[in-house]
Amino acid sequence: MMTAKALADVTILDFSHLLQGPFATQLLADLGANVIKIERPRQGDLFRSMTFNNKWVGGTESPNFLAWNRNKRSLAIDLKSAQAKTILYRIGESADVVVQNFRPGVLARLGFGYRDFRAINPRIIYCSGSGYGESGPYLSRPGQDMLIQGLTGIAAATGHGGGPPVPVGSGFSDQVGAMNMVYGILAALYWRERSGEGQEIKVDLLTAMLAHQGQEMLTAMNFHEDFQRPKSGIGHPGMEAPFGVYPTADGWVTIAMSPYRKLVGVLGDDGLLAYDDPKTLFDKRDEIWQKLAERTRLWTTESLLTAMLAADIWCGVVKTHLEAADDPQVRHMGAITHYRHPTAGEIKVVAPAVKMSRTPAAVERPAPLVGQHSEEILAEYGFSEAEISAFVAAGAVAPGP
Repeated sequence: MMTAKALADVTILDFSHLLQGPFATQLLADLGANVIKIERPRQGDLFRSMTFNNKWVGGTESPNFLAWNRNKRSLAIDLKSAQAKTILYRIGESADVVVQNFRPGVLARLGFGYRDFRAINPRIIYCSGSGYGESGPYLSRPGQDMLIQGLTGIAAATGHGGGPPVPVGSGFSDQVGAMNMVYGILAALYWRERSGEGQEIKVDLLTAMLAHQGQEMLTAMNFHEDFQRPKSGIGHPGMEAPFGVYPTADGWVTIAMSPYRKLVGVLGDDGLLAYDDPKTLFDKRDEIWQKLAERTRLWTTESLLTAMLAADIWCGVVKTHLEAADDPQVRHMGAITHYRHPTAGEIKVVAPAVKMSRTPAAVERPAPLVGQHSEEILAEYGFSEAEISAFVAAGAVAPGP
């Protein structure tokens, strides 16, 4: 018997593509939501054609797409076809949520905007994701992750002083936007349970990234001064030494907010105590980092970590993605799982991060092939075999491979 899922009675009509929307709907699908992914016939989600390092899982599948689309079913439909409204409006009559991250206005012009779905289902929750919102001077600009990182200050605050601004090595803006989508959708579902009313949700990457830099933005705006990036391995432009990343004889360690005097005691150089006052630790943080790094290089990573942990210093090891996947705590947490894909075979993936005692999240479906579930979904919504065949013959719907 399948374990009960928290969102098992929620159906999501998912028009989203690339990262922001698909990650949001995957998080909801992991909790049991019935996610119907709307894709272009044949090409599917744009992420199916994009990859990292020119590598394809199983020789054919994009790791970028596989990462964000498990636990979903794919309905391949031409949104410009005469039959699209017939199909999608019928699904929309009983759907709970619509998610989309097309450029503002695109879906509405095709007849799939909030007003269109609300007219047939007043309880619908319609969540739109955009780069810069749905009005204003940047409306026509592409809202891509790195562009948003550059615009909102995080790239300018990352990296070494004197070097170029550095974007985070992950689709951070998109993933923050996805979390905001989930937070908004769950709140809207809760409100609907009490009020019976649906609503429209708008999430944009620009304000999401500003909100997730709340402490940095507040500091800069209220002191009227931008952060200056350190020229060393200090880990944040607003922090003093020793906060940062330090070399060892065989790797790197991180040292967070820890008493400077206690760290000096571990490293065994009392001459470094001359720097031990708050103003000096900030003003001379790059110089101090260099002095500390000369000492940390004398230790192996394991021996230094052991000594610092024994002194209750907040510290850790810098690991690559592969090393992180094999970390003993990661293994203990069950943070890596796998699924079998119909063409790519066995795929290792990151497991759902939220643990729930009664309704646990789970990976139960691989990322779908384009249109893999088209006929199955249409049949569920009452379309006859003859009608489905007609949709396929007209090119409105593409069946699965």
